[in-house]
Amino acid sequence: MVERVRVVRADRGAVLVLPATSAGDGSGPDEGGAAAERVPLDRDGTLPLLDARSHDVPSVGDWLVLADGHARIEPRRTALVRDSAGRTAQTQTLAANVDVVLVAEHLDPDPDLGRVERLLTLAWRSGATPVVVLTKADLVPDPDGMTADVAAVALGVDVHAVSVVRDEGLDPVRALLTPGATLVVVGPSGAGKSTLVNALAGREVMATGGRRADGRGRHTTTHRELVPLSGGAVLIDTPGLRGIGLVADADALATTFADVDALVRSCRFSDCTHEREPGCAVLEALALGDLSERRYDSWRRLEREAAYQERRADARLAAAERARWKRITQDHRRGRGPGAPRP
Repeated sequence: MVERVRVVRADRGAVLVLPATSAGDGSGPDEGGAAAERVPLDRDGTLPLLDARSHDVPSVGDWLVLADGHARIEPRRTALVRDSAGRTAQTQTLAANVDVVLVAEHLDPDPDLGRVERLLTLAWRSGATPVVVLTKADLVPDPDGMTADVAAVALGVDVHAVSVVRDEGLDPVRALLTPGATLVVVGPSGAGKSTLVNALAGREVMATGGRRADGRGRHTTTHRELVPLSGGAVLIDTPGLRGIGLVADADALATTFADVDALVRSCRFSDCTHEREPGCAVLEALALGDLSERRYDSWRRLEREAAYQERRADARLAAAERARWKRITQDHRRGRGPGAPRP
């Protein structure tokens, strides 16, 4: 029997899946109408594959084809990917086949504009549509002014200030929950992501924490989980992102920093480093105050991180290719039988 399912949670040694009609393919009406099935993973964390076309570790949001105890990951339409922690060049897929990335940032304490830019770059890189949701609007005296500050760095992105406790500002976000749509919520610990997910779901589906003594929210989500909704959309909640390793490309950076990219294209020299060259449009904009030092520094930092991660990824791919050929050679030697001479 062949079955199409979707990963709703990935645990160590197994993934939990739901049938397509319950997991956001647009044809199912129910929220949690079917019990999740456990699919065990191989020792290396990958699926027992139907064929050799995919060796990816399954992630929340992946579509799988199951047949006779084996599985295949369908090609991902989009993927929200971060650089892994530590010194390895591995990356981590936070969510797959996502249509909208909700970048959650709190208004209390003040929003971190650099973090918003970083998360927007990840979102643009994923292929999904980013939307910024500014939470805790009821806790600040001027939510409109703060929203305008965030919108000034979130170019081409819808920005919504919301108050879950007052049920204010949520209608344009709820409008994104169309049948078959998949949304993922990302942001720092204490941004109210799980509270937002519960409000959009219309029921308590994720545990939430109170406020700490310093006024910051408590981090409660410890895993990524896909939540089916009654209208046919699904939401993916994620743990708070502390260190957000960047996996980006030139197009994603250029989209996030469209204003800086336009200046770069106006520089006199195509190889301008934007440090001391004559005719540098970026330096001129800095001198005139048209480009803030904060945004310039954020752009340079993310540009360097993206370049570094790309170099590490190239090294990882090269190492993986060497390992693949080593395995092929070893398998070939084993096939020649014990004691056979080396080719």
